[in-house]
Amino acid sequence: MDSQPACILYLHGFCSSPASWKARLLGERLAALGLAERLLCPALPPVPFAAIALAESLLARCAGTVTLLGSSLGGYYAAWLAEKHDLRAVLVNPVVMAPELLAGLIGGHSNFHTGEHFEFTSEHVDQLRALEAPRVTPLRYLLLVETGDEVLDYRQAVSRYAGSRQIVLEGGDHSFRRFPEFVPQILEFCGL
Repeated sequence: MDSQPACILYLHGFCSSPASWKARLLGERLAALGLAERLLCPALPPVPFAAIALAESLLARCAGTVTLLGSSLGGYYAAWLAEKHDLRAVLVNPVVMAPELLAGLIGGHSNFHTGEHFEFTSEHVDQLRALEAPRVTPLRYLLLVETGDEVLDYRQAVSRYAGSRQIVLEGGDHSFRRFPEFVPQILEFCGL
């Protein structure tokens, strides 16, 4: 058993940031438990390879056990990192087919929270293709999806992570509205 404290590395979605409501709520809950320092939540660059490089630099600095928590595109990144680094991950309405989905989003975008403008290019789609985990190990994952996700077909995630612990909730939306209810289960899964 690792004697170092467990940590969570939260990976947000496309056009999002550490200011997302799920990241803030998780941070508030951990702070209330006296565990604020256990949450790492970087502002991921919009360039996929740069986002992964930042996440890997944070992983390298963590002394204890790290569990990834990825929302939307962050879930896609979390799966790749989990398989590469033998980690566990909580996936919240994760993107499963990122290159196909984001190919339709080539062009200019603004971060939802900071307003920062960026260009998403075909090169970035190619980077996403290179970051697809060729296989997933079901026992690594806790999958949380809502069937009302208006951005993603939740059934893709249910199929991709077959055999993993799955919580499939009727209704909701891409933001995973019922996230607050599941923070205790997430913390337990993460060893906190």
